[in-house]
Amino acid sequence: MYVMTREEIKAYLHRIGIAEIEPPTKDYLFALHQAHVKTLSWQTVDIFARNPAPMGFEPSVQLILHNRSGYCFHLNGAFSALLHSLGYRVNLHRAGVQPTGTEPRINSFHLGLSVNLMNDRGEEERWIVDVGLGDMPYEPMPLRHGLYEQGPLHYKVTGSSVVKDGWRLEHDPRASFTGVDFDAAVLGGLEEFLPKHDFYSRSPESPWMNIFLLRQRDADARNELRGCIWNRIGNDGVTKVELENKSQWFDVLGDVFGEHLVNYSSLERDDLWKRVEAAHIEWKAFKQAEAKP
Repeated sequence: MYVMTREEIKAYLHRIGIAEIEPPTKDYLFALHQAHVKTLSWQTVDIFARNPAPMGFEPSVQLILHNRSGYCFHLNGAFSALLHSLGYRVNLHRAGVQPTGTEPRINSFHLGLSVNLMNDRGEEERWIVDVGLGDMPYEPMPLRHGLYEQGPLHYKVTGSSVVKDGWRLEHDPRASFTGVDFDAAVLGGLEEFLPKHDFYSRSPESPWMNIFLLRQRDADARNELRGCIWNRIGNDGVTKVELENKSQWFDVLGDVFGEHLVNYSSLERDDLWKRVEAAHIEWKAFKQAEAKP
């Protein structure tokens, strides 16, 4: 696995708001995970813009260091490199996300992570670590069957029905997908995921080619921006806001999702907004027509 330089580690930590390099403890792992998902949104911005970022440990780390973000392969790839460089024992796993209305699967369209830690009794424990799912989870979960509550969302860890010795992380019923299944086998690198990334980022059949989508998680809420619709699930319930103009849209991008489009010129940012706005107008017209008797 890629080993970051001390300067890269410090820059990465600064990017997510962590002040110091510390020993690889459970408490530090939780702090890193929470800071990562709070600061770096899961997003399809570059894919939607037809400017996909390359995948790999070093390219993904550089993406983060240059004030950008990405989706699961970038976020979990970079985070695994950071954890490895800090001295954690990190494991890479084949995984698959189950969209609502479909069957569970492990198809390597998601990069799963786990971390092995020694507890206070000198026993080894494994933790599910995932900063690349957008709206789940906020902090690591023990790889132990049970129900877990993190702020307004609830999760379940159970055995996978699609692979022997695998595990499954079930999402809150109000959230964006049903769950994720993980293969227990540990991979030696990212080669398994390269063709999947190529499909996601370049194929006309990719679900992310024409969806401008960002997701972010913090202690109190899960945020999603899909086109011009900002959805929030918080301790105070569910809210939906339609962003009606460019200024409002850019404000939410930056203030809520930490996305300032640093890799895009002013003209390119305007083009992104025009594409999103046009798609939103078309969607509204379709919904209005569908609602007519």
